[in-house]
Amino acid sequence: MARILQLAEAIAELVQDGDVVALEGFTHLIPVTAGQEIIRQGKKDLTLVRMTPDIVYDQLIGAGCARKLIFSWGGNPGVGSLHRFRDAIQNSWPVPLEIEEHSHAGMANRYAAGASALPFAVLRGYAGTDLPANTATIKTVTCPFTGEELAAVPAINPDVGIIHAQQADRAGNVQLWGITGVQKETVLASARSLVTVEEIVDELVPRPGSVVLPAWAVTAVAEVPGGAHPSYAQGYSERDNGYYRRWDPISRDREKFEEWLATEVLPGTAARPEGSAR
Repeated sequence: MARILQLAEAIAELVQDGDVVALEGFTHLIPVTAGQEIIRQGKKDLTLVRMTPDIVYDQLIGAGCARKLIFSWGGNPGVGSLHRFRDAIQNSWPVPLEIEEHSHAGMANRYAAGASALPFAVLRGYAGTDLPANTATIKTVTCPFTGEELAAVPAINPDVGIIHAQQADRAGNVQLWGITGVQKETVLASARSLVTVEEIVDELVPRPGSVVLPAWAVTAVAEVPGGAHPSYAQGYSERDNGYYRRWDPISRDREKFEEWLATEVLPGTAARPEGSAR
């Protein structure tokens, strides 16, 4: 059953050096504050998994937390590249970074297989691309019924899955709504899970299209208002477009990034580029 913990306590308990860690949220409900707490606690040698790594993974990579990235697309959405990610690949700074690249469909199917306790997923995909030749975790299988050749990808089963949601009740049941991506699958596929939420309420009120994660499927819940910033949390906050723009010059320069890290994250403050507002 889910336990209600403070964020720092949850990260210290659930995330260990060398773990496979997935922080998921597609444009919406991205667990940014949880990612920055991982940086603050100095977690190292992590394999980071995410369908669309954006600036929180740029921050984790730049802080030296990651040794490997499993992903399907990476960028600062609406702005450009992830420059700490690029520096790690091109120059091994601050540490070398191994990558494993898939398509969106491949990653989504990998999470679904993990959540379903299946060893792998089968899909129509990757045809006409060079990904199978460069990614060892893409294979082909032949359908025993039709003879069709299909792509096969292994299940993703993170050691720790972390998501952000709008609400949890005091028993640890979680409700999220809006663009929900693969958050449900991430929690169900992971050995341990943490859900940060905008607020803890006495009762979850049903909402159209919402996803409810029962307390028995969640390891820990932490109340973190604004925990998705600069992404948005439908019904609670809007996307901070200025943050994404301001991140670009910070991430391009090692010294600026290190200054940002030292002043905005490591002292225990809520990390944000200079001049941004919550």
